[in-house]
Amino acid sequence: MSALLELRGVSAAYGQVKALNRISLTVRDGEVVCLLGSNGAGKTTTIRTIMGILAPTEGEIYLGGVRIDGLMPARIVQMGVAVVPEGRRLFPKMTTEENLRLGALYVRNEDTSQQRLGEVFDLFPVLRERRGQLAGTLSGGEQSMVAIGRALMGNPRLLLFDEPCLGLAPLIVAQIFEVIAAIARRGTTVLLIEQNATRALAVASRGYVLEKGRVVAEGRADDLARSGVIRGAYLKA
Repeated sequence: MSALLELRGVSAAYGQVKALNRISLTVRDGEVVCLLGSNGAGKTTTIRTIMGILAPTEGEIYLGGVRIDGLMPARIVQMGVAVVPEGRRLFPKMTTEENLRLGALYVRNEDTSQQRLGEVFDLFPVLRERRGQLAGTLSGGEQSMVAIGRALMGNPRLLLFDEPCLGLAPLIVAQIFEVIAAIARRGTTVLLIEQNATRALAVASRGYVLEKGRVVAEGRADDLARSGVIRGAYLKA
C-alpha cells in the first residue's frame, strides 16, 4: 500500500511551548492507524497541524505525495481530509440534516449530496428519524453519529477521529467502534486518536504512541497491545 499521509520530522508549538517534537508517522492507503497517548501528549495538536490550523515550526506533511503543510485548512478539506473533532462541535440550533449537509460544503452536485445523505442515514438509521430535530437536543451518542456522518458527507480519502468516544456510555462506545470498522471496510483511510487504547488497537492495523510530543513507540496494533509501552505512556503523564 502506498502512503496516503506522511509526517516527516514535524514539530509544532503554542507560543514558546513546544507541543510536537519532530514526530514522523505514516498512514497507508486503506489503513486504520491509531495515535495513542495520555492527555497533553500532543495527539490533538497532531490533527490541528495536519489540518493546517496550526503551522508546523519544522518538518513536512504530505497527502498522497503532495506537500500540504502551509496550505489553508479549506484547501486541505477540498483535497479529501475530514475530521470528527473532539467534543463533536455541532451547531446546536441547526437540525440534524442541516449539520450533516455542512459536511458537503464543497460538493457542488445536489444529487451527489442527496446520495451521500442517504448513505449516512443507512449507516445511522436513527438520524433519519431525527433529521428535523435540533442537534442540541440529541443524545450524546446521536450527536457523535452526526459528527461522523458530517465528516463522511464529503466522501473523504482520509478521516481523522479525535477522541470520538469521549464521555459516552460503554454501549455507545461499542457502537461507534463498530461504525469505525465499517467505514474502514468501505476503504476509507482512518487516523484514530482515542483514549481507550484497548479498543483503538482492536480496530487498528498499526499504532503510534505519543509521550510529551514525541513518538516513543510504533508498530503493529497486536504487538503494541501485548507490550508494556501503552501502560507506561499513560502512567508517565
